[in-house]
Amino acid sequence: MATNNLFYKYRLFTLLLSLFAYFAQAQESSGTQPRPKSIFEVLTQKDLAKMTLETDLTTIIEQKKSNQYFSGTLRTDDGKVYRVEVKPRGKFRRKISVFPPLKLKFKKKDLVADGLDTLNEIKLVLPCYESDRGDELIVREYLAYKMFEHLTNVSMRARLIRLSIRDTHVEKTKKPMYAILLEDEEELVSRLNGILNEEYGIPTDSLHTSHAALTVMFQYMIGNTDWDISMQRNVRLVRSKETGKTFVIPYDFDFSGLVSAPYSSPSSETGLKTVRDRFLMSNGLKPELLQRAFNTLKSAKPAFYSICKSKYLNNSASADMDNFLHRFFEKAEGKNEIPKLIKMEGD
Repeated sequence: MATNNLFYKYRLFTLLLSLFAYFAQAQESSGTQPRPKSIFEVLTQKDLAKMTLETDLTTIIEQKKSNQYFSGTLRTDDGKVYRVEVKPRGKFRRKISVFPPLKLKFKKKDLVADGLDTLNEIKLVLPCYESDRGDELIVREYLAYKMFEHLTNVSMRARLIRLSIRDTHVEKTKKPMYAILLEDEEELVSRLNGILNEEYGIPTDSLHTSHAALTVMFQYMIGNTDWDISMQRNVRLVRSKETGKTFVIPYDFDFSGLVSAPYSSPSSETGLKTVRDRFLMSNGLKPELLQRAFNTLKSAKPAFYSICKSKYLNNSASADMDNFLHRFFEKAEGKNEIPKLIKMEGD
């Protein structure tokens, strides 16, 4: 009897091995093998990963209006070192920030040697101020990204890190700061199996309208008017290869009322005086689409409030974000139509 049991276990084991080999070969022949991990995914496997960027920060700040790349290295907490090229990027924040936003470009041959995808660019969002307030604003913006990512994976991935910058110009290391690693558009498009749509003035019927409505209502909820679909302001347009419809994917939330950066202001076309008020930028989408998107936001309320209670924020900042969202739902719920304007009296 024992011999028979061993025989059947052996047959089962060999059958499983055969099935595994068959499916692996089928994947390879059909070209559907899982893509390798990207450097973005490797660096952000741990929550609040610690990293050190070594580069000529002094010169980058002095020449932050240029698009010149500077050499550097990125060192992870476990001692792994990556060669990178670093350049300033962005528009408004590049002008006013102590640390301009940066783009990191990794060496493709280094990534291939590590068995990674050749997607080699990552955006880095740094605090505008070298202070606790600067850290708070970065965390608030990260939480806005996290809220939208909770709603849909058709979103730009953002991950919070703890970053030290060693300025090789003066051989000094800055105090550790919060920063955001932001998925580059090339990786976004690859992950969504789409095509970057760089067309201005795209008609509404070319959009994936339910997702566009979700973007509209999310921006309304967080009090952001610093965006525009037709001019591709602070949105990426990604056309689906499957449907031909274009997704509207938002980014850069520092001008929102949810973040409340000191330098933020509402779009002049809205007539608002403060980012703590809200204006609905419907972009020609039908009211029933906006109502469905609002219902989606309403269902996500518990998750949003949980996100606000971040361990990386002080209690006052968490309470402010919570209250800002609560007021939105309080004003918008129970209405026959989504209100076009929400004034936040008593702020």
